[in-house]
Amino acid sequence: MSTALDPRDGAGVRRAAGLPKWSLWAVAAGSVALAVGIGLVAGLTSHVQWGLIAALLFVLGTYAVAARAEGRRQAKDRVATALVWVAFLLAVVPLVSLVWTTVSRGVKVLDGYFLSHSMGLVADSEPGGGIYHAILGSLEQVGLATALGAPIGVLTAIYLVEYGRGRLALAVTFFVDVMTGIPSIVAGLFILSLMLILDLQPFGFAGSLALAILMMPVVVRSTEEMLKLVPNELREASLALGIPKWRTILKVVLPTSLGGITTGVMLAVARIAGETAPVLLLVFGNPFINANPFEGAQASLPLYIYQQYAQSAGAGAAYDRAWAASLTLIAFVMILNLVARGIARWKAPKTGR
Repeated sequence: MSTALDPRDGAGVRRAAGLPKWSLWAVAAGSVALAVGIGLVAGLTSHVQWGLIAALLFVLGTYAVAARAEGRRQAKDRVATALVWVAFLLAVVPLVSLVWTTVSRGVKVLDGYFLSHSMGLVADSEPGGGIYHAILGSLEQVGLATALGAPIGVLTAIYLVEYGRGRLALAVTFFVDVMTGIPSIVAGLFILSLMLILDLQPFGFAGSLALAILMMPVVVRSTEEMLKLVPNELREASLALGIPKWRTILKVVLPTSLGGITTGVMLAVARIAGETAPVLLLVFGNPFINANPFEGAQASLPLYIYQQYAQSAGAGAAYDRAWAASLTLIAFVMILNLVARGIARWKAPKTGR
């Protein structure tokens, strides 16, 4: 193995030019083994504590081995890479654990009968029943919210990027920022106050209005960033040909950024699909099938999960139905994200030589 002089390690000290590829794997394995030993000796019962100790030992071990073999300068680079891998694992492990727990517990009652029947007259403590009414309610409420929130959000973003100047644009940007962090319960209380003024009973469209309020700022922000990525040269070329600005936006700007806009809208849909608080206040829940979102209480998947888990006391048929509905909701959000990625790739600008 060749060697090289590293001036940061002191004069006359020669270091190896590189570590073998298996060395970091060996450091990782040793860190895990040492962390398990420390955990057993110290009486630590949580695997999370073992993992954090192993991560710390891996970073320290990486620096020690790299500093001895390659020098302190290269060791710092190795440590930065190790920190990135540790951060990646810390983010992935909870996600994998969540998905594994949901799948393992949700498949117990998830079948065709469960997806095609409602609760009807089935008591929460009894086996049977399904989530068809909740799926129907969620699709209608989220669909209406998207039909309201997505166009308003996209048009607002177009105004901010293409036309927005002066105090009005600053005010719109400020309120969009404020609405981005608004709690979902506040949106539900706002619509609930209107229902009380108008003396209205709970119905599905009321939940859609609250969800649309939560959806709009997300769509505005994502669409705004996508429109800013469109090169100004495309706009200038279109305007130089005598094409009006509105037509330039419609025929040049929007098609160029359509993939990113669609992805942003889908992510906003995935965000509101799991909201429970507005639905609990405004839709109220219904064990029977109600296909009319403009009249009478409806169910939704997040509300169904909450109600079933609240009645289960951690066990029983309601507990299994709650996990199966959770798995269905995760699958619904995953499908939306896959559709968004497919549309973004399909509508991405074609590159060529």
